[in-house]
Amino acid sequence: MASDILLWLAMGNVGLCVYVFTILFLGLRRIRKLRDVAVFDDRQLPRVSVVVPARNEEKNIQTALLSLLNLAYKDLELIVVDDRSTDATAEILDKMAAKDPRLTVLHIEELPFGWLGKNHAMQFGSERASGEMILFTDADVVMEPDVLSRAVTYMLDAKIDHLPMMFRVKMPHWLLESMGLTFMIYLMTYLRPWNCPSPASRSYVGIGGFNLIRTEVYRKIGRHESIRLRPDDDLKLGKIVKKHGFKQEMLDAIDGMYVPWYESIREMTVGLEKNAFAGTEYRIWFTILAIGSILSCNVFPYVAVGITSGLTWWLYVAVILLLGLICVMAANFSRSRYSCCLGFPLAALILAGITTRTLFVNVLTGGIRWRDTIYSLKELKENRV
Repeated sequence: MASDILLWLAMGNVGLCVYVFTILFLGLRRIRKLRDVAVFDDRQLPRVSVVVPARNEEKNIQTALLSLLNLAYKDLELIVVDDRSTDATAEILDKMAAKDPRLTVLHIEELPFGWLGKNHAMQFGSERASGEMILFTDADVVMEPDVLSRAVTYMLDAKIDHLPMMFRVKMPHWLLESMGLTFMIYLMTYLRPWNCPSPASRSYVGIGGFNLIRTEVYRKIGRHESIRLRPDDDLKLGKIVKKHGFKQEMLDAIDGMYVPWYESIREMTVGLEKNAFAGTEYRIWFTILAIGSILSCNVFPYVAVGITSGLTWWLYVAVILLLGLICVMAANFSRSRYSCCLGFPLAALILAGITTRTLFVNVLTGGIRWRDTIYSLKELKENRV
């Protein structure tokens, strides 16, 4: 009986791996690369307002803002919103603003009721924006000088209303890089961002490190008002853009931007507490299903080859080979080290553990804690989009 169950599970795993490999193989090839966009120096590009929310970013913010100030873009406005920082962030920002008049620094002392701090900071900063386009980006993203000019050029030529772009994630060690690679595989499989340009598709995407949107469109969709309590605000901004019928596309800018992500597994565990549960719309059954799927499809096959035999063993060998091919394909796309593919089962196990912990913490405490503010699950669940 047990052997029959393992056989059927192995067959299901093979089918699922073939399916995931196929959609990623076909889908990733459809994502255009920013480096292929030509920029003409004599072209007049519209004014862009860059809005950066920042809280306790003293470690990375100076490097990130210097890269923004060095963008090869003539008509640029940079607005940084200090959201109640308790470290040296405000001091660093004020010193930089005193040296460069292109930098406007806004300080928030109190958070209005019914808002997540970052979401409020972005809308607060957008109210001062004077550009035809607004770029929402994080306080630790470092960009090459030609990134914005290429992005705006493509946005104009392709008549795009919302343009998110992927960046490279820098990790301090191999295991975290493996986890970043694994996380990307899950996210791309779930979102399928290559389908976003099609009005008939329900796919949508938004990326916190680079969400470029036409100001007129941003105002028409109600700004951040409808997602004021969404920890996954970047993704949900993309969703409301798509729901309102505007054109959206994602580009690959991995060669032109990078962000230093988590520095340790502990930091990643705490960081994902705020949005891992939100990603499943706070549905306990769906979160448990996702955890079970990771364990049965991405972790158990590596155990199964040591406890099975015959056809079942060969099927699980096929599963492991297919998972390896998926990882290699994803590593090639994300410019990750191929050796990180070897860490896939361990990374999947850790991510399943983080998600399990997040579920228990959120449910047992009845909410999330983010930026020193506690939000109840009841109010978070009510902010559906």
